[in-house]
Amino acid sequence: MSQFVIPFSKIKNRDIAKVGGKNASLGEMMAELSSLGINIPDGFATTAEAFRVFLKDNQLENVLKDTLAQLHSKDLSNLAEIGMKCRELVSKGKFNEDLKKEFLKAYEALGHGSPISVAVRSSATAEDLPTASFAGQHDSFLNIEGADQLLEAIHKCYVSLFNDRAIKYREDNGFEHMHVALSVGVQKMVRSDLGSAGVAFTIDPESGFGNFIYITSAWGLGENLVQGAVNPDEFYAFKPSIEKGIQSVIYKKLGAKENKMVYSKGTERPVKNIKTSTAERNSFSLDLEEVELLADWCLKIEKHYGLPMDIEWAKDGQSGEIFIVQARPETVHGAKEGVKIKEYKIIGKKSAPIVKGKSVGSSIASGRVCIVHSIADAGKVKQGDIIVADITNPDWNAMLRKAVSIVTNKGGRTSHASIVARELGINAIVGTGDATAKLKDGQEITVSCLEGDEGSVYDGILDWTVKEIDLGQLPATKTKPMFILADPFNAFRLSFYPNQGVGLLRMEFIISNSIRIHPMALVKFEELPESNDKKAIEAITQHYADKRKYFVEKLSENIAMVAAAFYPKEVIVRMSDFKTNEYAQLMGGKGFEPGEENPMLGFRGASRYYHPLYKEGFGLECEAMRVVRDEMGLTNVKLMIPFCRTVEEGKKVLDVMKTFGLERGKNGLEVYVMAEIPSNVILAEEFAEIFDGFSIGSNDLTQLTLGIDRDSAIVSDLFDENNKAVKAMLSSVIQTARKTGKKIGLCGQAPSDYPAFAQFLVDEGIDSISFNPDALLKGIENIIVAESKKH
Repeated sequence: MSQFVIPFSKIKNRDIAKVGGKNASLGEMMAELSSLGINIPDGFATTAEAFRVFLKDNQLENVLKDTLAQLHSKDLSNLAEIGMKCRELVSKGKFNEDLKKEFLKAYEALGHGSPISVAVRSSATAEDLPTASFAGQHDSFLNIEGADQLLEAIHKCYVSLFNDRAIKYREDNGFEHMHVALSVGVQKMVRSDLGSAGVAFTIDPESGFGNFIYITSAWGLGENLVQGAVNPDEFYAFKPSIEKGIQSVIYKKLGAKENKMVYSKGTERPVKNIKTSTAERNSFSLDLEEVELLADWCLKIEKHYGLPMDIEWAKDGQSGEIFIVQARPETVHGAKEGVKIKEYKIIGKKSAPIVKGKSVGSSIASGRVCIVHSIADAGKVKQGDIIVADITNPDWNAMLRKAVSIVTNKGGRTSHASIVARELGINAIVGTGDATAKLKDGQEITVSCLEGDEGSVYDGILDWTVKEIDLGQLPATKTKPMFILADPFNAFRLSFYPNQGVGLLRMEFIISNSIRIHPMALVKFEELPESNDKKAIEAITQHYADKRKYFVEKLSENIAMVAAAFYPKEVIVRMSDFKTNEYAQLMGGKGFEPGEENPMLGFRGASRYYHPLYKEGFGLECEAMRVVRDEMGLTNVKLMIPFCRTVEEGKKVLDVMKTFGLERGKNGLEVYVMAEIPSNVILAEEFAEIFDGFSIGSNDLTQLTLGIDRDSAIVSDLFDENNKAVKAMLSSVIQTARKTGKKIGLCGQAPSDYPAFAQFLVDEGIDSISFNPDALLKGIENIIVAESKKH
């Protein structure tokens, strides 16, 4: 075997010191994972020894060492000057004939005697710490073809060892500059310029949640996506479903994919960016079968390495084949230990956001806007600024370290800006579309990433509180603490809190925020009169020939995100509980809702589900729940019927659900009923015969026991869950549930606000108490105290 070149097929992980982590990983996967059907493009690596011979032949070691010794290591004030001198020195070096011969011999063998297009990528390694990661510090070159281009690209990779960012990285991490060598990976190009490419993480890159494969994808070569130059398609695949061989892709989101990088013939640059077509922007760059295959490969790669992985992939547009082109350990969440979290809360009112985008992190930051267009703007960035840019790139790493937050027009959660923000422990908002246009240099802003999937930029400096919590210090309780949830995109983060699942997932929040359309307007779309609402519905559902599928798909995906986040703990989903005035606010809703004097006591909950005015809409809700449980395999989902006035009504609803494919008991389906009407308490034994459990809705039960409209400010002071009459109702239904062997929980604010109320529930023997996320920890404290006092 040559000391200067090693084929990927002969490389294993143990060769990191010879070829760097990137190339060692490719060789390892070819050797160990090809038999599992995972495609790795063939190639070869130039060795660290070849680089050292290059330095020695050109008498560069001492002169580079002397030049780097002049670097002002404390403030790096002369970094640009020193970096430039080093690069000029290496640029003037020449390959000796032996190196050229070996490089070109391997290239010819790779193409079986014909010049082929290859990717040329840097893979650095350190003598004293060969496993060190130098990801993103050095240059790569795509669509390199022919002997001259190959030698030039390898030479440029060598030069990139002395990029300013690479020098700074070694300084920051304590590496001796001349102990780091550069290997170069030469790999057959996958024609993703005609297909698509992207990045996958085997954990959620935001929260570190480990049960998902997160995949991003865009048209063309993958460089745009890595740089953050496009807003990609996104997919989440659930690992337990991958292993079961059932549908694992539980959520997908169409990205804008504004540009694509393709081959450029007859120019100095081997690649170029072109605008994507309308059809490309409006369609996913991978189909679901391809996402499923890719997710399966990613899980196998993670299992092989025993670590969360950061993986780059590419789809060849000619053959249709998918390839893994890089795999490295994920470095942000994979290395974290401990269970300490910080909770942020904005104090006081805030104005409408100036811009919105994808959130990175779950914190708040405020500061002065500094709009950056290029590295030439580095001098104007001050410590504590918020850097606002179209996109970022690795050359900016030094100035990004001064920022308290980053906001970009383009990019997704796997872009350079996102990765740097996580590594620096700051928040970011990416893919805003127009941040550089709407924000001004010197403007004071607050960047909030507290709203789950979406981040917001507010004008001015807002006030907030931050509290650090050690989750490892809370003891387990007999009474189950559970969540009341509405926003699915907070589920991953909240799953790390001490909990026993979700006692109430509010479907109506998902309908109003993610779907926004009245279900009957989708059922009867063709019958809608021409209106602005109909035009808006048509625009939103343009990719769906059957408009009903839009509702089913969006609802099932959002529910599945929560169910998967807490799997295998139970997640109790309440079927929609809008009131008529709230349903009417949905797009196309006014024509399907009757006017009511008192919607609180009118056509709501169970009474809607079998009524001709809404039955078909309920059918869409049921179909979405069937997909989540039966097709996605998330059988931890239980269903709950709200505002069920009579036992007969409960039976009607269960019969209707059965006709829509949701049969109580089938595939383990449990159906609960809300205990929120006095009749639910008085006839609790009869309700227990047809339902699997109860969940007390304390707000409605209080208002109906005391005869108070909880929306009325005039009598609001009489609304009191601690009233004797209310407590008598609560005690009665809890005891009946215990007597009949049915589970019973309560959803509400009172057990966190009033320790005595929590004590009462614990003493009565309630099974679970569900809290809003901001009240969970206080509620658990109250349960702990109550259980310690229980007599």
